[in-house]
Amino acid sequence: MSQAKKFASQADMEEKKITFSQISAHAWAYTAEGDPNTGIVIGDDCVLVADTQATPAMAADVVRRIREVTDKPIKYVVLTHYHAVRVLGAAGYFEKGAGHILASQDTRDLIVERGEQDKASEIGRFPRLFQNVETVPPGLTWPTMTFTGKMTLWLGKLEVQLIQLGRGHTKGDTVVWLPEERTLLSGDLVEFGATPYAGDAYFQDWPQTLDNIAALKPAALVPGRGAALTTPAEVAEGLRGTRDFISDVYASVQEGVKAGRDLNTVYKDTYAKLSPKYSQWVIFDHCMPFDVSRAYDEASGHADPRVWTAERDVEMWKALEG
Repeated sequence: MSQAKKFASQADMEEKKITFSQISAHAWAYTAEGDPNTGIVIGDDCVLVADTQATPAMAADVVRRIREVTDKPIKYVVLTHYHAVRVLGAAGYFEKGAGHILASQDTRDLIVERGEQDKASEIGRFPRLFQNVETVPPGLTWPTMTFTGKMTLWLGKLEVQLIQLGRGHTKGDTVVWLPEERTLLSGDLVEFGATPYAGDAYFQDWPQTLDNIAALKPAALVPGRGAALTTPAEVAEGLRGTRDFISDVYASVQEGVKAGRDLNTVYKDTYAKLSPKYSQWVIFDHCMPFDVSRAYDEASGHADPRVWTAERDVEMWKALEG
């Protein structure tokens, strides 16, 4: 902790190996050793993509993999939540007007509230994840259809449910659920071997939301980051690890807030407590300052996350890691 760390993940330039694998009869996982994942559902007559990658240039690789297994049109792009790294590649999947971008109304509200700030913040934090950022169209990525609670799509005879099971990673979190084959695309509500980013989270809600996912009894799951989970035991492990991390962060921060300690002290204490158990997870050092800052706010009575801006990012990092 004594040596200043490079801001966020600006120093992370190591390319990751891509895996594209089938995890159930209609679902595929595009994963990259802890970089953001994309889930794909190939229905009877069309394709659905969940989470887009960060730029259209990066989305082109997802499309290339899809085209290796099907020529069906990509009709739906689902935003499981709003973070720039998850949505800015949407333009790479279909010509304008040729498909639908779907999101919860809560996610659209977040785009209205903080879309531009979040975009600038994320590109500054993790430049490697925004390859060929010049291919992102001007402006923001907007859903063309929104829903509240639950929406059912039919890809031919294949039922696909978009469900809000509760707040966690953000207030707009949506899962993609294939009930017939008990397969779930979780977005960043679940991570596996990767540190949950919780800068826009609801710490007190997140564990219950994970329990709600568990109640569906998924047999396979594409997490937001990490390897695809292809058995009920692996799914349970992913849920447990995510739940433990979120609970451990919040318990430590809440203890510090109750004791009247300042954010800097609480951060150092929490980092020291969690490091032995979680520091081997991808982006641990990147996430911890953002996670503890949000947990400190929530434990101090700020119910909703504050907007992260590029300027706030750097100020926070200097205060905690400088």
